Amino acid sequence: MNLSVTTTEPPPPASPDSPARTSAAKARAMVFFAAAALAAIDLGAKAWAQQALPGRTISGGLIDLQLAYNPGVAFSLGNALPSWAVIAVTGLITAAIAVAAWRISPRANWLQRCGLAAVLGGAVANLTDRTLNGHVTDYLHTGWWPTFNLADTCIVVGGFVFALGYLKSGFRQDTGDAPVRESPE
Repeated sequence: MNLSVTTTEPPPPASPDSPARTSAAKARAMVFFAAAALAAIDLGAKAWAQQALPGRTISGGLIDLQLAYNPGVAFSLGNALPSWAVIAVTGLITAAIAVAAWRISPRANWLQRCGLAAVLGGAVANLTDRTLNGHVTDYLHTGWWPTFNLADTCIVVGGFVFALGYLKSGFRQDTGDAPVRESPE
């Protein structure tokens, strides 16, 4: 006689040093470290642009270096709004991106992690610049597109890279937080 007991209780959480927890922590650390590095690079470029570019343009062919300030958001939308409102909204969006990156990164593939890092890094850099200066500093100018910065590029390219990673393989079912149990059948 075969007696088996099936419970509906969730599996016990993985121990702090289990491979599942370690890989989840590494995935999150990679995404957040890369985001911080991208934000730092953009903020450094903005500081350089504010010192080197006032009143001048450095011709680079396809993309020139030219200083501009954007009190609004993308394409200067909302530039008439009070800066506290723009900071509050972009702060909430950046926080939502950070939460999504935290939750998604353990089960994301390499492309998705790169995309998450780029989007988060760009959002953090622009939010930091806006909070400190009341506007976002732009320095990349094409003549046929609104002036932008590296953070804007990170957000757009990161979104495409994340989508490409998702189209390539979706998400793994294992979140990395607990072992996956198969249901007996």
